[in-house]
Amino acid sequence: MRSAFRYSMLAGGAISLSLLAACGDKAAAPSAPPPAGVAVITVASGAVTVSSELPGRTEASRVAQVRARTAGIVLQRVYKEGSEVKAGDVLFRIDPAQFQASYDSTQAAVAKAEANLAQAELKVKRYKPLLAAQAVSQQEYDDAVTAQKQASADLATAKATRTNASLTLGYATVTAPISGRISRALVTEGALVGQGEATPMATVQTLDPIYVTITQSSSELLALQKALASGKLKSAGNGAARVTLLTEDGQPYPQAGKLLFSDVSVDESTGTVAMRAEFPNPQRTLLPGMYVRARLEQGVNGAAISVPQQAVVRGPEGSSVLVVGADNKVQSLPVTASAADGQNWIVSSGLKGGERIIVEGFQKAKPGATVKPAPWQGPAGSANAAAAATASSPASNAASAAAPASAAK
Repeated sequence: MRSAFRYSMLAGGAISLSLLAACGDKAAAPSAPPPAGVAVITVASGAVTVSSELPGRTEASRVAQVRARTAGIVLQRVYKEGSEVKAGDVLFRIDPAQFQASYDSTQAAVAKAEANLAQAELKVKRYKPLLAAQAVSQQEYDDAVTAQKQASADLATAKATRTNASLTLGYATVTAPISGRISRALVTEGALVGQGEATPMATVQTLDPIYVTITQSSSELLALQKALASGKLKSAGNGAARVTLLTEDGQPYPQAGKLLFSDVSVDESTGTVAMRAEFPNPQRTLLPGMYVRARLEQGVNGAAISVPQQAVVRGPEGSSVLVVGADNKVQSLPVTASAADGQNWIVSSGLKGGERIIVEGFQKAKPGATVKPAPWQGPAGSANAAAAATASSPASNAASAAAPASAAK
């Protein structure tokens, strides 16, 4: 009886060990993990405006220095520093006493010359009938006519002197030559100005509109001209291309500008060509001397391929994108992406259209791995999202896989 019990215990232990061994075998052979999920879009060609982001400086559209045009003592500063002035507004008053006296003197000289001319004209008028009656000689009559002409010339000289004195008297009231914003005063009341030189008194600058001087390398400009000549790009405008700005803090300027002209020579020291753009500045947000970034529309590429910037991987060997094939396997594809279009890169080579590229999920996707693609719902726009949805649907996987082959043909 005892030996039978011992036998049953040994048999039970053997069965338990067998079960544990079976469980260990199952734990040692786990199942394969599911494919990683990634967000993709299907690339397609379309018309894209080619723009260049270039450095620039703002400058006033008109600048006028207010100077003393006559010598004297400044009596009053009329304007408020830093305010807006209009052309003709009074800015300073210079002591006019001396100029007023000179003007009064010339006025008296004009009156005297007018009296002398009137007397000479009356004498000629009297001598003319007397000459016909031979009551006066021809010599006396000729002398009277000469005196009349001399009196007329003296009157003209006196009037010119009076005009000059009037101008000098007017210069004692200093006015704004142009409309714009005026700077701080460079002289104060009691200062002697205009003594031997035209003393600077203030500066007026027109800030609306305002100019932006842009510089572009001559090599980039040459490449653009070749692309336009070959037909790869179409012109974005005839001398009036649209320009947008990014201010010093990186924020977009709300007003769009236009390109006025491009310089006719290359700066030898920098190898750049200067261009000028004009921008409305009603709020005086832009001030002369600010550093800005100008985005200049220079052409239109009718068959450009653009992808989100985050889809392009930068490495030591260059740029590349991760492409999901027909079998949902990942492969790395080198591309050339040197131009930007907003939040996208314009790919000039490496993609033909129809490829499914990964936008999100790079950490899970390695070349050769199998992934589960899904539509990308990022900020690239509804068109990209719609394309991504079409590409990731089961019914269109075969069409998406065939797209690169048909594009290559």
